[in-house]
Amino acid sequence: MLVGAVVLMLVTQPWLSAMVLIGIPATLLPIVWYGRRVRRLSRTSQDRVAELGRYAEEALSGIKTLQAFTHEAVDKTHYGQRVEQAFGSAVERTQQRAWLTGVAMLVVFTAVGLMLWQGGQAVLEGTMSAGELSAFIFYAVLAAGAIATLAEVAGDVQRAAGAAERLLELIDTQPAIQSPVNPQALPSPLRGEITLENVTFTYPGRETPALNGFDLHIKPGERVAVVGPSGAGKSTLLALLLRFYDPSQGRITLDDRDVSTLDLAALRGAMGLVAQEPVLFSGSVAENLRYGDAEADIYRLRTAAQDASALDFIDALPQGFDTPLGPGGVQLSGGQRQRLAIARALLKDPAVLLLDEATSALDAESERLVQQALDRLMVGRTSIVIAHRLATVIAADRLLVLDGGKLVAAGTHAELITTSALYRHLAALQFGGET
Repeated sequence: MLVGAVVLMLVTQPWLSAMVLIGIPATLLPIVWYGRRVRRLSRTSQDRVAELGRYAEEALSGIKTLQAFTHEAVDKTHYGQRVEQAFGSAVERTQQRAWLTGVAMLVVFTAVGLMLWQGGQAVLEGTMSAGELSAFIFYAVLAAGAIATLAEVAGDVQRAAGAAERLLELIDTQPAIQSPVNPQALPSPLRGEITLENVTFTYPGRETPALNGFDLHIKPGERVAVVGPSGAGKSTLLALLLRFYDPSQGRITLDDRDVSTLDLAALRGAMGLVAQEPVLFSGSVAENLRYGDAEADIYRLRTAAQDASALDFIDALPQGFDTPLGPGGVQLSGGQRQRLAIARALLKDPAVLLLDEATSALDAESERLVQQALDRLMVGRTSIVIAHRLATVIAADRLLVLDGGKLVAAGTHAELITTSALYRHLAALQFGGET
């Protein structure tokens, strides 16, 4: 519309067209000036809406704790403050966008008004006919309307650009841990031999290494327990094996293959993790179990649930394996969630099993059932078990004692009682008396 109207204006009255066209560049100034502000305020508005959603999600996910500490009034106040901040940003952004459109239209129609005055003078003087002026005004109004619409679109574009910056930051972010371009293939069948050679790792933002000069060799099929005080580096060991992080020094191998040369999906596919707080997802029991194997049929699901001591309580659910669990499996007890996590790991059939304090938060009966399931799960697999409760791991092939990110002792329970002062202290705290 703008191009067509300008061409017809130039054909009809070139000298009057110049007056209108002078107003077109003038509209670029408010578009640039206010457009930048709209974009910046749009980004700020998106940030505050995101913070609002994060705060609400956090409060709702921890609603029981919030209520237990009678924190509702405080959280309502904090949430209200964040709502007002987000609303204020949106109002300010809308005001700037309105100024952008308004100023652009003012400039254009001021030029049209001047053109009308000059054209009217020309008609009175007889140098232009009334019909020519009418035709020119029609074209000028078309051009002015097109420019005003473009100014409004520019506001929309700047608003969208500001909002899109958050998404583009995420899209452009490159993960620090990536599969190599030409990954090595894991041997088949996988034996599960693990070696750590002089491994040192420090978490980002910290100065003290979580692991420091760590050396370890685990034989295929060996059942290894890792014990030590809090902060000794036990969970860090599992995170490095799963390559959630890369060591700053040294190397880790799986069946003589450096884990940094392996495809991430292949590496993590060879390992099964049962965490202290198992994560379940919204969906049915069967859908959660199939995270271990998406193709598993109902027979395999039942077998895995049986081996994990979970079949009885699953069959007791209203719809059995098709029962919806709700967000995070909130309808199940801690022991039931843990046994589902073990059944999920059984379906995955990993060569290496990683257990991160899998029974520490359970009552005695649930711990007994989970421990029986874990014993079945560990048969024929390389297993690394992190445990605070020594009673659950004294039957391991080898116990590793960590302290300050270093391996300070290794051996069986009987050997460590006589050779490691730290292990003897931990055992005395848990078992009492002379150990």
